[in-house]
Amino acid sequence: MPYGIDKAPGKSARIVEISGLTKFFGERMAVGGIDLFIDQGECLALLGPNGAGKTTTIHMLLGLVHPSGGVINIFDEPMVERLPEIKMRIGVAPQMDNLDPDLSVLENLLTYASYFGIRRRLARQRADELLDFFALGDWAKDIIEHLSGGLRRRLLIARAFINSPELLILDEPTIGLDPQARHLIWERLDELRAKGATMLLTSHYMEEVSRLATRVMIMDKGKVIAGGDPANMVKEMVGRDVFEIRGDRQELDGVERILSSCKADFDRRADRLYVFTKGPCPELEALAAEHRHVTRRPANLEDLFLKLTGGVLKEE
Repeated sequence: MPYGIDKAPGKSARIVEISGLTKFFGERMAVGGIDLFIDQGECLALLGPNGAGKTTTIHMLLGLVHPSGGVINIFDEPMVERLPEIKMRIGVAPQMDNLDPDLSVLENLLTYASYFGIRRRLARQRADELLDFFALGDWAKDIIEHLSGGLRRRLLIARAFINSPELLILDEPTIGLDPQARHLIWERLDELRAKGATMLLTSHYMEEVSRLATRVMIMDKGKVIAGGDPANMVKEMVGRDVFEIRGDRQELDGVERILSSCKADFDRRADRLYVFTKGPCPELEALAAEHRHVTRRPANLEDLFLKLTGGVLKEE
């Protein structure tokens, strides 16, 4: 396969293993003793509100920030002692666009390949394959400043595969894109994951995480507060269905009293009451049938995220 992905049969190898990882900036704790692992073929999504410690964790994985404590092993190698060798086996699609604006699409790929010591002929072969896979072939000779945001994001992800990485780190891969561009990237990453690509993903798009991730870890205030299979976590920690009820304070107080006997959790946000059901609730079903200000939908990962992290804006 052109992207260095080979899904091995049997037991998966452990690609990343972190234990007790901490980072302090002065007296402020950014990461507080987290444990984390990624096995071959997994897509682990690292989630959390702004300031949760996700970016700092990734920067420590890449050797951009020195840990205050803990152990990082990547490819069964100690990261601190073997950083140059480890980085040659990792692909990174950063959140910030750092493409060379003066070069063409193809030249950006070939120049990046040279940083890994890839010979020109092999680099051209890989570049052509990646341009085709990410539907960028028609823009190969265009300089970067002429590309749309969606094309640039696709090129950033394509570039991350030029060294046939054994681990791909995706930091907000579809940030700022329109739905069409976002879905195209999801389709491509879905194909790569199905072929055995190992990925670490950060994203604020819960639909993206639900689509790509085989496992999630949720961070808040530098700590891991939950982790596991996303569908199972939603079912166990949120519930089956979510009812959204709109009204003023008095109306919502009355609704809560009516539903007090239901097996459900309640969350009040401004003029809305969210009811997360964990079993049958006839009173709620009757309310939904009678009132037009009641909507019902399946519980999802965003509900879980808001429940665990408080659903409020936080400073970086």
